[in-house]
Amino acid sequence: MSNSLPLSRRDVIEARLAEGRQIVAASLAAEFNVSEDAVRRDLRALAAEGKCRRVYGGALPLLTPSQPMAARVGQESGRKRALARAAVAMIEPGEFLFIDSGSTNLAMVDLLPKDLDVTIATNSIDIASAVMKRGDIPLVLIGGAVDPVVGGSVDASAVAAIEAMNIDRCFLGVCAVSARNGISVYEHADAIFKRTLLKRSAARIALITSEKFHERAPHRIGGGDDIDWLVVEDDLPATDEKAAADAGFSLVKASDITSPS
Repeated sequence: MSNSLPLSRRDVIEARLAEGRQIVAASLAAEFNVSEDAVRRDLRALAAEGKCRRVYGGALPLLTPSQPMAARVGQESGRKRALARAAVAMIEPGEFLFIDSGSTNLAMVDLLPKDLDVTIATNSIDIASAVMKRGDIPLVLIGGAVDPVVGGSVDASAVAAIEAMNIDRCFLGVCAVSARNGISVYEHADAIFKRTLLKRSAARIALITSEKFHERAPHRIGGGDDIDWLVVEDDLPATDEKAAADAGFSLVKASDITSPS
């Protein structure tokens, strides 16, 4: 009996893995109108061939590639917008905010109320552009050499600028979360920049899509003691939630945060 997968489905799965995307069994089953058991068999076969890593509810690439910021904008936009909406509800009027480079953080800008009376600092070209297009929020742009993967400046001059700031609340960009390794990113300079950002911020928050609990990145930023809140998706598996909580992270579901009345 042949163990080969239907070619069209295999092509889709392998292409998405090659893009560094998480495979969610339930979503793929609905897309192809097959059972989740059928998708799980597909994923087991691909894992046996060394083409993915099985995780709860689906699979991940063996090594998640570091995509440029421009490539990440627009991916999973609905999920990122839900996290961004929760983040905006955490902001207090009059705060000096730092919105770190990241596609989920970028989604916050359009959701900020016009009367919130905040100032935004950022190292991100895309976030700065979105703030400028609004025209109603004071902006501080952190300069320096632009890293195309990060989508902003994280060099020594950017670090020096952050050292001189008293930030009320920062929204940190994170590539991976692990109970063992803490929060991490792909780029060494980015990790140094973010450690400085955490040190200069009174409140420290990160918006985390669920797949980041299964991604790996080489450069550690810190652990549970270094960040105040991880805002996570409502469908984060209980095993991931417990592991992160046991490691000292404070998690809050996006739907549990509501805008003040």
